[in-house]
Amino acid sequence: MPARIESRATISGQVRQLQKSGKKVVFTNGCFDILHPGHIHLLRRARAQGDILVVAINTDESVARVKGPNRPIVPESERAELLAGLEMVDFVCTFDEDTPLGAILEIHPDVLVKGADWGLDGIVGRTEVENWGGRVVALPLMQGQSTTGIIERVVARYGNLRKANS
Repeated sequence: MPARIESRATISGQVRQLQKSGKKVVFTNGCFDILHPGHIHLLRRARAQGDILVVAINTDESVARVKGPNRPIVPESERAELLAGLEMVDFVCTFDEDTPLGAILEIHPDVLVKGADWGLDGIVGRTEVENWGGRVVALPLMQGQSTTGIIERVVARYGNLRKANS
């Protein structure tokens, strides 16, 4: 079944049904601005923590507030479509807040996954998920993989292209 891009409310209802049937639901979130191997690696390992993977992405407005006015590079509808095309992703939704706490509370996952760069104490939603009996997992990141690194390489290689062609 291909992943579905849905509202948080729709995903929440689906998740409740899946959980009642014994499925373990995993939740992760991020900007996923320029998809790279580090993202794929994290999503595969996140999915391995359960049966269903829900990925919540920051809206364009949220990314701009969190990452700065030049971000995102890729619009939210395209980021959602790219993630929905990955075999390990079951549901994709967006959130407009600066943190995913509202989405976590609404979806109520069994497992919350983030990259280890956040550290367990820095993971938003940890207390809530653990309080309802869920697990929180901080997965190691893939070295040398980041959206910022990709942007820096592009600017270094092509940043003066406009000046050279004018």
